[in-house]
Amino acid sequence: MSVPAIGQKIKDFTRPATGDQNISLSCYQGKNVVLYFYPKDNTPGCTTEGGDFRDFIKDFEKANTIILGVSRDSIRKHENFKAKKEYPFELLSDEDESLCKQFDVIKLKKLYGKEYLGIERSTFLIDTNGVLIQEWRKVKVKGHVAEVLEAVQNFD
Repeated sequence: MSVPAIGQKIKDFTRPATGDQNISLSCYQGKNVVLYFYPKDNTPGCTTEGGDFRDFIKDFEKANTIILGVSRDSIRKHENFKAKKEYPFELLSDEDESLCKQFDVIKLKKLYGKEYLGIERSTFLIDTNGVLIQEWRKVKVKGHVAEVLEAVQNFD
């Protein structure tokens, strides 16, 4: 599977999501989509990143942009996380890692000397026609959402 490059149309995908729905990229034609991949629900960095997207949601909406979060957590975990943190956007479950593989975000990581495969925090900005226009890999949470918002606002 080839990883999408800047300027390429993203292959449509459908994943189970919060709100008891299946979400496809094609559902959002005519809107910009921020697709952000994060390692795990209810962890400090992921909670902060989601909270930052929540806090700037009105600005993203004014820029015709929707936010979608993706991790390998189950829908049940996502529903609890979304409700607890009051996220006004949907979380997609990618338990089989198909979407993670499509965007090449599964990487070898180390924690306390142990190696494991996990999601490398990454964000992708997809335009109204489904074309990848910007990507951020190896994301550091602090200031990231403001940087994504600036890119969205300067895109049009």
